[in-house]
Amino acid sequence: MDPVAAAKALWPRIKAARDDIQSQSTLPDSLVEEMAQANLFQLFVPRSIGGPETDPITAFRAVEELSKADGSVGWCSFVATAISIYSAWMPPEVARKLFGQPLDIRAAGSFRPTANARLVDGGYKIGGRWNYVSGIDHANWLILNCNIVDDGRPVKDAQGGPVTRMMIVPRSAGTIEKTWSTMGMRGTGSNDLVIEEEFVPAEHTCLLYEPSFTEGAHYNPRFVTALSWGSVAGMALGIARGAMDTFVRMATGSGSTTTPTLMRNRTPVQTTVGEAEAIISGARAYVLDAVGSMWDSACQGVSDPRSQILQARLAITHAVRESVRAVDMLFYVAGTNAIHESNELELYFRDIHTAGQHIAGLHSNFEYGGQAILGLPSGASGW
Repeated sequence: MDPVAAAKALWPRIKAARDDIQSQSTLPDSLVEEMAQANLFQLFVPRSIGGPETDPITAFRAVEELSKADGSVGWCSFVATAISIYSAWMPPEVARKLFGQPLDIRAAGSFRPTANARLVDGGYKIGGRWNYVSGIDHANWLILNCNIVDDGRPVKDAQGGPVTRMMIVPRSAGTIEKTWSTMGMRGTGSNDLVIEEEFVPAEHTCLLYEPSFTEGAHYNPRFVTALSWGSVAGMALGIARGAMDTFVRMATGSGSTTTPTLMRNRTPVQTTVGEAEAIISGARAYVLDAVGSMWDSACQGVSDPRSQILQARLAITHAVRESVRAVDMLFYVAGTNAIHESNELELYFRDIHTAGQHIAGLHSNFEYGGQAILGLPSGASGW
């Protein structure tokens, strides 16, 4: 099934569910089921265990289409896909048995190592709290980063830093604490997860950035962060495109609260629309070019892909931040029309300002990129 076509086909159901998504702070079960059937929660899972192993440009476009309809839906697709990629770090025979056939991984989790995993015979015992666990209400698997502890002491690597591992456990292992009360992206249900204690067999864990069991361009540790984050750009640009489409309908169909003159007939509106279109389209072109070039280098086994990774990472951050800027421009030129829930523009505004706080969109990424360009050690991993 083409994930982009499947995402487009879901538009009517997503739009019909918007009120429920906002009020319930989660995605409706029926929508989750349709997304799962279309592989939209597991786009990067390897074929060796029954996954679609979707290329990153197609994944970008699928998340973009979902996000045009609703930012929370696109976010849930992106996050679950980014987390479930680590199924490739398990032996395929173990993963097939664990996740079942036909495959169904609706993963939630966290890369933040906010809890500990204690070394025991045969594996680890984990317990603690993780926050911002997007999509946990509809998840069936949890993939959680933990600090490794041995005999009460944190395990350190050769550089003296803490050693962490990703732990894969069923959703039933933890309880949800409803902490997600936010300005935007309400439907992601990014609540806290609490696990009292759960045994995790060693074969159900993996170390970030170590070689994967499954070969392939997706699963090269050098590329995995940028490949996963490409869909963050798709989510942000999808929200921006949804805002643009909404604004055009508003501007061509109504006046303002003080005059019946159509907004489209005003020079400031025309100028803003033209500039916002250039911003959105320009940022999108940069992402597609840079991520596409990086993907080509990954597929070709380029020995030194640092320049391609650099451009992809910069393009992703640029896309997120420029999406925020474009939506801001449309929101403010709409005047008081923009503040009403009935016209949808305010939802895109709230969602992009929440989504824009993701680490992939932070301004500090430009600093790290600049360090790489200038030949300095990077202040962050993955560059």
